Amino acid sequence: MTPNSTRVERTARASGTTRRTSTTHTVLSTGIGNAAEWYDWGIYATFAPFFSKQLFSAANPTSAILSTLAIFAVGFLARPFGGFLFGWIGDRVGRKASMTLSIGLAAVGSLLIAVAPTYAAVGALASLVLLVARLVQGVAHGGELPSSQTFLAESAPREKRGLWSTLIYFSGTIGTIAGVLMGAVFTIVLTPAQMGAFGWRVPFLVGALLGLWGLVMRARLKETEVFQEEEAEAKAAPVKPKLWPEIVRHRKQALQVIGLTVGLTIVYYVWAIAAPTYASTTLKIDPGQALWAGVAANIVFLIALPLWGRLSDRIGRKPVLLVSAIGAAVLNFPMQALLRDSAWQLFISMSVMLVFIAASASIVPAVYAELFPTSIRTVGVGVPYSICVALFGGTAPYLQTLFTDVVKQTWLFNGYAVLMAVISAAVVLTIPETKGKDLTA
Repeated sequence: MTPNSTRVERTARASGTTRRTSTTHTVLSTGIGNAAEWYDWGIYATFAPFFSKQLFSAANPTSAILSTLAIFAVGFLARPFGGFLFGWIGDRVGRKASMTLSIGLAAVGSLLIAVAPTYAAVGALASLVLLVARLVQGVAHGGELPSSQTFLAESAPREKRGLWSTLIYFSGTIGTIAGVLMGAVFTIVLTPAQMGAFGWRVPFLVGALLGLWGLVMRARLKETEVFQEEEAEAKAAPVKPKLWPEIVRHRKQALQVIGLTVGLTIVYYVWAIAAPTYASTTLKIDPGQALWAGVAANIVFLIALPLWGRLSDRIGRKPVLLVSAIGAAVLNFPMQALLRDSAWQLFISMSVMLVFIAASASIVPAVYAELFPTSIRTVGVGVPYSICVALFGGTAPYLQTLFTDVVKQTWLFNGYAVLMAVISAAVVLTIPETKGKDLTA
């Protein structure tokens, strides 16, 4: 073997190692930030029954939990602003900068909740601190998803983009499961008095530390080649396209993002996030058993995600999206009817719904990215997505509790969820098939 061939072989091995390292770092950095975001609002929903009486008046428990869920919804109203702010940063400064700043801000919100004073100590100021923290998190979370999914879509091989995009909900679900597991463990090892005194604060402190870890990892990322090429072309152009006219020109795609999201976000929040809390507070299923059933069902969801993502890379995005929306619409009422007074019923109903929800969840990050050009890919997704999640996803747990516990007409909320899923199915028919699309085109 000649010295030249030896050097070539070493270079090839080093290049392959570098690519593997880069891919691993990309996946981990994207995943940890996304997991931290989902962990944040997952633990909020999971621990709401425990801290609602600490940050609001304990005189009326129903009013306290409704107020807590209302602030959960209000936090989502900040998402569109975050989608625009971090979308602008992502499309003008870079995907890396947007991802790093968003996770840092989210960590600040978690820390505020962790150290919030109680209502007994400072009165309404406790509720105000919670509101401010949720608004901070809302701004951060409004930028997290569009930034991370754009970065991931532009980093993935086009023939495997559907599979890669499953990382968004996969890592997010890991974050959700971590929060639910923490809730399940805490209900076993801590007494109700300890949960009220300090137990509910621990998950939010962990969320702040998780966000800090993600910030450090993302600061070491490299910008995507797709964005760098777009920036080079923009600098060479005599006039740089203005952002707002570009958004207006792609308003059809923005409306399609809303239409694709509306059904998914409602059924996802109901079945993946709020179902264990709903089962324990409304149906009186043992809280610990309800949380464990939720963990098991979300593991089923994790298994389904990459299977749907890989299938979409073979047969296309639209068939998978249609199966998801129609399946969720058809099965929502039967699964709600199944869910009565048992943790096993909760596990089965959640698992069935989450298998169909996974079909959309696995690939919408890729579909969103494939609908827009590089110059407005982050903000084009971020603003309409955040508006939709704020109006429909953020209010879903509150409306479910309101219709079930106050109005006593649960079927109205279920009908609402089915209608939104049907709307999403109709919107799928209007989008082009984007499997394997060149994102630089």
